[in-house]
Amino acid sequence: MEQSKVAVIKGERGFEPVFRALDLIDYKSAIAGFSRVLIKVNFITTMTWDTGATTDPVVVEALIQRLKQLPVEIWVVESDATMTNADKAFEATGMAEMCGKYGVKCLNLRHIEDKVKIKIPDGKALKDITVPRVVAESAIISAAKMKTHSATKVTLGMKNMFGLLPDKFKFKYHAMGISKVIVDINSVLKPQLTIIDGFTAMEGKGPIEGTPIEMNLILAGRDPVATDATSSRIMGIDPHEISHIKDAAQKRQGNIDNIEIVGEQIDNVKKTFKRK
Repeated sequence: MEQSKVAVIKGERGFEPVFRALDLIDYKSAIAGFSRVLIKVNFITTMTWDTGATTDPVVVEALIQRLKQLPVEIWVVESDATMTNADKAFEATGMAEMCGKYGVKCLNLRHIEDKVKIKIPDGKALKDITVPRVVAESAIISAAKMKTHSATKVTLGMKNMFGLLPDKFKFKYHAMGISKVIVDINSVLKPQLTIIDGFTAMEGKGPIEGTPIEMNLILAGRDPVATDATSSRIMGIDPHEISHIKDAAQKRQGNIDNIEIVGEQIDNVKKTFKRK
């Protein structure tokens, strides 16, 4: 496969690190041809960004500012999790208030009735998925959080795409083998851009009960596998040991090794995250 580019930007919490990361990966051409962009945030809980659990509104605001320069409609989306109502999370995290300033919709995907079924060729856990039609017809930016995860080791851009499924009770997918489910979903819903919010990350017992760790990092890439693999390496975790990243690379969904790092080099920002 052609080499993938991942931007790694060090900087204090604010718009500029996000702008620099986006510019380094030519974000405009990645979403060219789409009239609507969905920014998929990580709201598995109503906890705020400083806990390391949820996507920072500052990251999303920076994305909105750049996207507002393009002829696209912008929606910020999430779906209910088993323990969390996405609408309450939009309010509690300050995301709804921020989006309101820009006239951008905050949308709980569980409430959209117009859905489509997407078949998954050679799916390991799933034969198909049913998602809102708008998900299938829009460009997707996976605005994920840099976190450890008790079941999948890390939860980054690819795992964040799991939240596009509008089902509230998602535990059933864990029983099918969550890593295989993640690969299946990403095989048919590939994000045009992956942004990893590492301003305040989470180590330890993620994705909710871990400890916040200040990294002051933003990662961005057009290849979700490469972006997640790079983030994993920064967290001190070999991506070849992470089932969904390794398996996605083997299915040629992206690169796990053939990656050009622009901005900061991994060794200059790496910090070994505690696991459980």
